[in-house]
Amino acid sequence: MGLKAALSKPIAAFIVGRMEKWKNNAVKAQQDTLTDILAYAKYTAFGKDHHFAAIKNYEDFKKQVPVRDYEGLRTYIDRIVAGEADVMWKGKPAYIAKTSGTTSGAKYIPISKESMPEHLKAARNALLTYIHETGNTDFVNGKMIFLQGSPLMDLKNGIKIGRLSGIVANLVPAYLQKNRLPSYATNCIEDWEEKIEAIVAETINQDMTLISGIPPWVQMYFDKLIEKSNGKQIKAVFPNFKLFVYGGVNYEPYRAKIEASIGKTIDAIETYPASEGFIAYQDSQREKGLLLLADAGMFYEFIPADEYYNDHPTRLSLGEIELGVNYALILSTNAGLWGYSIGDTVKFVSKAPYRIMVTGRIKHFISAFGEHVIGEEVEHALLSVANVEGVGITEFTVAPQVIDPEGGLPYHEWFVEFTNAPKDLAAFSAKVDEALQKKNIYYFDLIEGKILQPLVIRTLQKDAFVNFMRAEGKLGGQNKVPRLSNDRKIAESLSSYTIK
Repeated sequence: MGLKAALSKPIAAFIVGRMEKWKNNAVKAQQDTLTDILAYAKYTAFGKDHHFAAIKNYEDFKKQVPVRDYEGLRTYIDRIVAGEADVMWKGKPAYIAKTSGTTSGAKYIPISKESMPEHLKAARNALLTYIHETGNTDFVNGKMIFLQGSPLMDLKNGIKIGRLSGIVANLVPAYLQKNRLPSYATNCIEDWEEKIEAIVAETINQDMTLISGIPPWVQMYFDKLIEKSNGKQIKAVFPNFKLFVYGGVNYEPYRAKIEASIGKTIDAIETYPASEGFIAYQDSQREKGLLLLADAGMFYEFIPADEYYNDHPTRLSLGEIELGVNYALILSTNAGLWGYSIGDTVKFVSKAPYRIMVTGRIKHFISAFGEHVIGEEVEHALLSVANVEGVGITEFTVAPQVIDPEGGLPYHEWFVEFTNAPKDLAAFSAKVDEALQKKNIYYFDLIEGKILQPLVIRTLQKDAFVNFMRAEGKLGGQNKVPRLSNDRKIAESLSSYTIK
């Protein structure tokens, strides 16, 4: 055992011991967080506009601060990007994270000198809690790779602007830099396919023990490694590969293919980082869900997802939530976001401690006929059948087809890239449709009432989603394919990749 591995166990025990204080008092930690961030931002432009000085409790906060998405806060954020100080948080932000989605334009998320350490602390603690629970330290002395965006940043009005993963890459502690790959020069490559080639060249002969990234892009890295090593599985290329750290998407649709590429089952840690804050991570290999970070400079609110588009939806603090309910997540942070709808939906699976599962995106749903089918439901329906049938899924997305080209009833159109397709697609589709009906009562009623016909699966060519993302300029990095759309934009683009 190396020195770092030996030291990691007592450090992990110390950190986990400190965490217990707020884990066991998460509601109070949230109350204290709200008090602290309101006091800090009292004299900012936003604080004055929303009467922070008069806010005494959460009920006052809800009256003064409405829930807004990015567009609702844009006028304030534009002032920050223009270089104005004391807009939503004291001074200017230390960084601005530039993000872009598959279906939306660029967003600029402020990161303050108070919030940035929380990103780094959470990433560190995710590994330390794993070490404390499992005792496994084998990965600590080997090489670690983080598939991420470029660390290059622009300077605008005295503020550094870049991708979140690139900002974090510049702040990795010195004691981890020696073991960290790829090189800075390789990380700076913007073209994803060129970058993957360079990463493979740098890592194929290294002792990789930890690999981290968004699952579809990690799979792309694995595919290239297997190709370059004449078909060897990853376990043969990296015999000491022990730990996979991932985030950004639900791992389950990718698990079978990734584990087949590796050639064995290894431990994995799910994380929930966002530009707005590092929200949660998997703190146990035995318990379900991700530990919500209640003491990380963020105050959380929860709106029942089925009320989100109401004029006056219910807003709940942490102490008011119920298990198993799908909530839209709202953040107020120590970087100056207030009542900010991050766009994600979560549900709680535990209150002791508070653990969540990310269930989808509030805007990614299908409700062309009032069914409000969400990401968690389509993933469950497809995977529950695929796992039983031995069918492999590379990627998929779903859209409504309101006008059937053949004159029949409307339906949900599924675009699926299989690693190994079902022998009988019609029978497979019927089973997936039945599983979705069981998961969503509104969808069941529409099928039973002959308003919708059963779903239709379109089989896509190999690498269809890679080619689609490349055409959209979204290949690699933190970009993800939406599971669901309520329009036909993505569906129309994917139609050219269908196997007739």
